[in-house]
Amino acid sequence: MSVPVVVTGVAVMAPNGLGTAEYWTATCGGKSGIGEIERFDAAGYPARLAGEVPGFVAEDHLPSRLIPQTDHMTRMALVAADWALADAGVRPKEWPEFDMGVVTASSSGGFEFGQGELQNLWSKGRHYVSAYQSFAWFYAVNTGQISIRNGMRGPGVVVVSDQAGGLDAIAQARRQIRKGSRLIVSGGVDGSICPWGWVAQLTGGRLSTSDDRDRAYRPFDAEAAGHVPGEGGALLILEDIESARGRGARVYGEIAGYGSTFDPKPGSGREPGLRRAIQLALDDAGLAPGEIDVVFADAAAIPELDRVEAAAIGAVFGPRGVPVTAPKTMTGRMYSGAAPLDLVTALLSIRHGLIPPTTNISPAPEYDLDVVLAEPRSTPVDAALVLARGYGGFNSAMVVRRAGR
Repeated sequence: MSVPVVVTGVAVMAPNGLGTAEYWTATCGGKSGIGEIERFDAAGYPARLAGEVPGFVAEDHLPSRLIPQTDHMTRMALVAADWALADAGVRPKEWPEFDMGVVTASSSGGFEFGQGELQNLWSKGRHYVSAYQSFAWFYAVNTGQISIRNGMRGPGVVVVSDQAGGLDAIAQARRQIRKGSRLIVSGGVDGSICPWGWVAQLTGGRLSTSDDRDRAYRPFDAEAAGHVPGEGGALLILEDIESARGRGARVYGEIAGYGSTFDPKPGSGREPGLRRAIQLALDDAGLAPGEIDVVFADAAAIPELDRVEAAAIGAVFGPRGVPVTAPKTMTGRMYSGAAPLDLVTALLSIRHGLIPPTTNISPAPEYDLDVVLAEPRSTPVDAALVLARGYGGFNSAMVVRRAGR
């Protein structure tokens, strides 16, 4: 039998809350973090709203030597790792360095840092480009910087599969624990809210161009017309359950099941892969559909993608067969950071017996989903399913449940 892998620490960087407690309170209260972009002047762009993490001052948390060599999203990741380790009661210096590893997801790397150095190159010349450009822009930079800062010399991995990558990274971390690693820092903290990153996102054609923060991101709604991007995410500390209990750690829950698929070529006539990913995750967890208490939706807010997701949920659970929520309507889609944040939210739902709401939407009847709206729903939660899809056809599904169930 496979070793149960559990979560012993979490940390959140979200547009509607800096830190886990602030985020949970805001989310259950329906507080949105979406607003006009402040990181740069977006007045001339067709999309002007984003979810930006408020109140984060890197210099308050990190040594000055790290500031010039890191992108904004890496600074958030480093601080989130510190908070997650502290939440788990782990002091890395007291652990054998090869017993600890880092597995993160990324969708873009350090776009803002890269933009700045390219501007220096074009306007001033090559001698004005920072040596840190060699890695600060790179997809694997968060894994590397967290590993170095904490002396973690075990497995070091980055997964790049857009929003699905957040779940794929957690699944890879679970594999590493089962192979013998004692502790893995995993999840995703992402962000590319800068002119270069913004143009890259606009080319995908999926961004909402509404200026109404309460109506710009409306998944499963008849008025759905794209998503609002966000920055941030969550990092989690994973351990095997016996090790965690042996050191008296608090356990949030178990990473119980995982499935991933890839969509077939457009026009092939074959079924999209999301339903299959859900079934694989349930089978891996050894759970029947009726044992899932809530689904955290991917919530693309693109009508054809919403239809695919609603159809997959309906095929597995039946019409209105399970509560569905998408708290990311309050944060925006944070790419590789979104699904880890949903996982943390699911674990908090299990702890508190509360399903957070999906705000500012009126679900279209055609989707036939039981969406939790406006107010949180008080109900026992023992197992939750988190869904994530990445641009280009990635599908991932993960089940978390109460530990020891």
